[in-house]
Amino acid sequence: MLDINLFRPEKGGNPDLVRESQRRRYEDVGVVDKVMELDAVWRDARYDLDNLNKDFNKTNKEVAMKKKAGEDAAELMAKCQEIKAKMAEGDVKEKEAQAAVEKLLHGIGNLVHDSVPVDDDEDNNRVEKTWGTPRVAEEGEKLWNHVDLVNMLDIVDLEAGTQVAGSRGFYLKQEGTLLNLALINCAIGFLCHRGFIPYQTPFFMKKDCMAECAQLEQFDEELYKVSGDGDDKYLIATSEQTLCSMLRHSWQQPKDLPKRLAGYSTCFRKEAGSHGRDTLGIFRIHQFEKVEQFCVTDADSSWAMQEEMLKNSEDFYQSLGLPYQVVNIVSGALNNAAAKKYDLEAHFPASSTFRELVSCSNCTDYQSRRLEVRYGMAKKGPSNAKEYVHLLNSTLTATERTLCCVLENWQTPTGVKVPPALVPYMHGIDFIPFKKGYDKKGKLVPIEDLVEKPKGGKDKGKK
Repeated sequence: MLDINLFRPEKGGNPDLVRESQRRRYEDVGVVDKVMELDAVWRDARYDLDNLNKDFNKTNKEVAMKKKAGEDAAELMAKCQEIKAKMAEGDVKEKEAQAAVEKLLHGIGNLVHDSVPVDDDEDNNRVEKTWGTPRVAEEGEKLWNHVDLVNMLDIVDLEAGTQVAGSRGFYLKQEGTLLNLALINCAIGFLCHRGFIPYQTPFFMKKDCMAECAQLEQFDEELYKVSGDGDDKYLIATSEQTLCSMLRHSWQQPKDLPKRLAGYSTCFRKEAGSHGRDTLGIFRIHQFEKVEQFCVTDADSSWAMQEEMLKNSEDFYQSLGLPYQVVNIVSGALNNAAAKKYDLEAHFPASSTFRELVSCSNCTDYQSRRLEVRYGMAKKGPSNAKEYVHLLNSTLTATERTLCCVLENWQTPTGVKVPPALVPYMHGIDFIPFKKGYDKKGKLVPIEDLVEKPKGGKDKGKK
């Protein structure tokens, strides 16, 4: 969430910065004035409660002095009880006022960075750079899409997956399992060589921890709720959530920063907002593996760190030989936490489209403020302003989605080549042959059934 002092001009804040950010996000600008109004009510309630506390302490001391002197303190004791009752009422009023402010504050997005293109149509995301030459079909060549390829290679069982797990369920099998594990191990090793510390995180979180990391709408559209012993929990949509929560209520010392963490986990998403999209294959699924970059910096270093994390992702996809473009996401499409977000979109030759494989976000101190991840040593005195670390996250690979792109880009007429970077993790397999194919009627059949047999059925000379 944003710093409440941004809404307080008398504290050096600038509400116009928030208004401009809301305008760039195509969100309600008037909410800034509502926060300021409710904040004034909150501070008045806090002021009244503080004064009641002072009166109570003063009167309580007078009671003690009266008793010590052997005098009658009944009147003062009654006054203490009266003040105590008012304090109880004032405490409720103050907490209600604070909750009203925080409810509005939690719904306001991070300050949009000046380098973000202002628009509310993702078709206008700005292309910042490209790499590689997108593959196009040569004359007479058929480029299969990833849905067909997983069937032809026989590396996924979608029918059994749907029967067992429901919509978008799947089993990886044979070389598909090995290829997915190869992407995981290659990605973790890639980040370890760049100074990242690997973490395998929990798959679920307590509700109060998840609420500090996820937007309200994610609970309905994205997160699975699980029940069992004790409190309800939520399955994670990304290891960013568990890594964020791991740092909650901590002090991060300058000598320990930046921190570079490589999170590996299975992720779970309802995809409620994607009904009817990518229903075939394993591109958009409810359960997938992901290797995530998660970094912690001081306030002055986060923008350089975002570029470093983006470069890590670029280098990884270059190592896999996948052409891509990097886009700067328009302001109206940013999630609340992100001040700026890059997407790396790789080229899928069968559809001749670029599709998102990586999201790289600088969340500045928006998440750390709610999580109370502080920077430096505790300060005392009049200049004890709170300082927070900056948190950044970036996909390195969501492996099933990356696998789809690898298949399309490395396909041949007889199967799929394994990218050289993945061969060391594939137990010597450098080529996956087609085991099935489509006949003239479009039916998937064993590859041997597509081989033309000699007319007559029997070899000549046989009796």
